[in-house]
Amino acid sequence: MKRAAPYNRDAALDAAMSLFWGKGYHATSLKDLETTLNMKPGSIYAAFSSKEALYLLTLERYFETARQKFREQIEEAETPLTGLIEHIRSYARLSPDHAAQQACMLMKTMVDTRSTEPTIADASRAYMAEMRKEFASVFAHAKATGEIPSDLDEERLAQRYQANVTALRFELHMGAPQSQITTLSEDIAHELETLRKKQT
Repeated sequence: MKRAAPYNRDAALDAAMSLFWGKGYHATSLKDLETTLNMKPGSIYAAFSSKEALYLLTLERYFETARQKFREQIEEAETPLTGLIEHIRSYARLSPDHAAQQACMLMKTMVDTRSTEPTIADASRAYMAEMRKEFASVFAHAKATGEIPSDLDEERLAQRYQANVTALRFELHMGAPQSQITTLSEDIAHELETLRKKQT
């Protein structure tokens, strides 16, 4: 009997993440997973235990990838605040077929599973909280280096920043014209720039 070809776990998780991100947890069927991963049901369960376990793995992968990309943007920037501004502006430069043109997977998961899949919803909530901590850390660094006033509350700034990113991603998901995305991102960038000006 011909043996099934070994699967590439990273490639399988990337494919599953893309599928789940686009369709959501509930709308993704086992047949969808079979087709996308090119794996039989028994192989999927042997590799990932369950649909829920697979979803949690892809959610973790999404978060870790997003956090690492954000950290790299901040490290490459001249200053912490400049990095935050560049992150906002980067959404206006996404290609039309870029995956991030749709709403954040963490937010979509919250909407999809909040009342039905508490384990998944809790994981999504925890990752969003971790991402907010990332933002707060950058604002704290901007305070420590004197880039923004020391009396500003980095937690409050991070909450506002996350809300702005979410709103921008929602507009992308809704298919807003490029000109509107650019204008919105520049409005948010301008708000961040005013933090620097308050020192004078």
